[in-house]
Amino acid sequence: MAVKLDYWRQLDILDPNKELTDPVTVIGAGGIGSPTVLALSKMGVGDITVYDGDTIENHNLPNQVYRCEDITKNKVDALTEICESFGAIKIKGHAEHFTSQPIHGIVISGVDSMESRKAIWERVKFNPSVKVYIEARMGAEVCRLYTVNTCSPSEIKMYERTLYDDDKAIEAPCTAQAVIYNVFMIAGLICNQVKKFAKGETVNQEIIFDLKTMTLLTA
Repeated sequence: MAVKLDYWRQLDILDPNKELTDPVTVIGAGGIGSPTVLALSKMGVGDITVYDGDTIENHNLPNQVYRCEDITKNKVDALTEICESFGAIKIKGHAEHFTSQPIHGIVISGVDSMESRKAIWERVKFNPSVKVYIEARMGAEVCRLYTVNTCSPSEIKMYERTLYDDDKAIEAPCTAQAVIYNVFMIAGLICNQVKKFAKGETVNQEIIFDLKTMTLLTA
């Protein structure tokens, strides 16, 4: 039985029928992307496209939104089922990695390597079809979030200062890379930026949140 979500409790914060009209593309359906897609669908985004070519493994279960029965499924297929089971919209999942597919509206990157971030950036930089680009990074208990007007030279310059080669990254130990409360936190921050953009409010170009020290930095 199809169930229609009633958004009346959030209308003074965000009216999805009036304000969430832009399509959203999420690249990556892992620790950042999977809770973000679920949250976006629950808050009323009606057009969500997701790219991820990976399948679900046991180590994904503790820090992503997937279920035990999802093991070996494509992440986007399982995520589509999960969103529908929550009464939310049917997302458009593509079980493939993002390369040069057409892209527009709000673009959210939740990939886990700098090489992938750079490749996505080349697709959105100076792309007038992309209204805003949100790129998230996660390591242990630290969230980093960048929100960029892809046609603004000053914001482009700011963002490109945060890009570096993978071999210069500080690698956390394999057992200190992700925990479920951190992924929910970063998904909430991403959705808040989407809300601000949709309502014409000022977005934060950079957010750094360290949950261990409870330190929040914004710019």
